[in-house]
Amino acid sequence: MVSSTILRKLKFAGAIVASVAVGALGFAPHAQAAQKKQFKLAWTIYVGWMPWQWAADHGIVKKWADKYGIKIDVVQVNDYAESINQYTAGGFDALTVTNMDALSTPAVGGVDTTAVIVGDFSNGNDAVILKDKTKLADIKGQKVNLVEFSVSHYLLARALSTIGLKEKDLKVVSTSDADMVAAWKTPDVTSVVTWNPLVAEILADKSAHKVFDSSQIPGEIIDLAVVNTETLKDNPNFGKALAGIWYETLATMVAKTPEGKAAREAMGKSSGTDLAGFEAQLAATKLFATAEEATAFTRSPEIGATMDKIRHFLFDHSLLGNNAKSVDAVGIEFADGKVLGDKKKVKLRFTDAYMSAAAAGKL
Repeated sequence: MVSSTILRKLKFAGAIVASVAVGALGFAPHAQAAQKKQFKLAWTIYVGWMPWQWAADHGIVKKWADKYGIKIDVVQVNDYAESINQYTAGGFDALTVTNMDALSTPAVGGVDTTAVIVGDFSNGNDAVILKDKTKLADIKGQKVNLVEFSVSHYLLARALSTIGLKEKDLKVVSTSDADMVAAWKTPDVTSVVTWNPLVAEILADKSAHKVFDSSQIPGEIIDLAVVNTETLKDNPNFGKALAGIWYETLATMVAKTPEGKAAREAMGKSSGTDLAGFEAQLAATKLFATAEEATAFTRSPEIGATMDKIRHFLFDHSLLGNNAKSVDAVGIEFADGKVLGDKKKVKLRFTDAYMSAAAAGKL
């Protein structure tokens, strides 16, 4: 789902001690707010996150930061897992991350985190690929190379569930995304689960056949921009600026204009592909191009149903913390105020506050 090397053995999460206080989200800072003037957002290469660097390069980040009298540094981290670790440890105020990883690492590690922007969901960018086989059922008994405990692992579990198979019916081989394409080219590797642009590169091989992809589980692999909840509560202007940056940038990126084409071409080049390659990845992404679309999705019951599936996956793989006795170990709060799991231990939150403000022109 996401690019750059991703280590998904997340059992270290319980050792993270960057715990923060829980508080209600709002635009008005509370009485003892820890006001900040400088913020850092970490991002990694993936089609749904390329707009952040483009916005920084074209003055949009500075424009919105200046509006609120703050400074925002947009920092590319080459290793996705490392970006999550650094955010969890307090090295970044904000992060681009999937919904599953937001729960499995910072939330499980005790860092209260709020999804400020729900950007898109994978709609074909993640895939199960077999060598010289054309049916998903052919995966039975194979060794499957994937980034263990990542959204690829989750996609595999969901794929198997559609044909009555379990993980015990095959063998998972943990493989870095950085090594995936090279691994595919070896005769011993006959099955992989990965994400774009790696999917496109592997499918260029005539022996490769896509047998399942994320379009078959729409809305489940979601790309977010998240902020430390305490930081957001104390500095709501940071959230406003992020929303302003995001939707101004998307308006240019999706436009059928020379400027839009140039933006997409630049983002493609930055991610290691060309305009055609980037647009192919966009076609496999359900991008919420407007704040209205994003707000509607965030308010829908779909996110709650998805997060329930994900927390069960994490619990089944012992990734909800060493002391987790049930899937309710970590609370997840949604835009309507409903909570999944322990209401006293809410550590992951979805809010539409900043997206709806953007939709209403109130940033």
